[in-house]
Amino acid sequence: MKRAFICKGEKSHKFWCIDYSDCDFSVNYGKSGSIGKFEIKEFETEEECMKQAEKLIRSKEKKGYVEDTGFDFMNRIYIDSEEYGLHPKTSHPRFTEHFTEEFYYDCIDEETPFGSDEGSDTLDSLEEAIRKNPNLNFTDYPQYLIEHDWGMEYIPVETLDPESIKELASKKEMDMTQSDMVTYATAFGQIKITGHLSPELQERGVKAIKRLALLWGNDLTEIQSRMIDDLLSFPIGKD
Repeated sequence: MKRAFICKGEKSHKFWCIDYSDCDFSVNYGKSGSIGKFEIKEFETEEECMKQAEKLIRSKEKKGYVEDTGFDFMNRIYIDSEEYGLHPKTSHPRFTEHFTEEFYYDCIDEETPFGSDEGSDTLDSLEEAIRKNPNLNFTDYPQYLIEHDWGMEYIPVETLDPESIKELASKKEMDMTQSDMVTYATAFGQIKITGHLSPELQERGVKAIKRLALLWGNDLTEIQSRMIDDLLSFPIGKD
């Protein structure tokens, strides 16, 4: 259950949101108009979670917060808690609705969007960047991150011909691997953070997953195939 509250004073205008269900809840709070801070808390039972959530709500109401039933949860930026990491309740509702497999929150499996070091670092970088620039250009971000921040060469997918990929990999395998992982992590990251996906990044993300499978000398795995299907079926929108 999602509920939002606002508190207006002479010198401040704040918001506080809570999303509680099962055995955990998230809170998002800060100055109105800002992204704010996200926190996650877990409990042993669903009953205890509900009890503590309602206790927090009563506490906020005593401090002057009033419920905002028209709060727009969709047109917002969602960022994971630094202390907790990947979690559905700190992901955009469109992401949690469409990407239902548990591996989308996996922080270990190299195949998953954010499980590799590259994928995890990409998401962290995206979240930091969008705080500074809410109009971040996600489509161009993979190249910017790799070349500007990491000092490596970004190699876009220009062919999925196995022999051509093998030849290029003999010279630039690491750059290709980094480019592919960062590209599809950015595609999933854009959706996780904003609920949108640019058409160009959708296409590049799918190609990056396919090239990485060829680069590793494998057919598409079950996880990679599912990621491609889910990316292609997600409704694309503005960058």
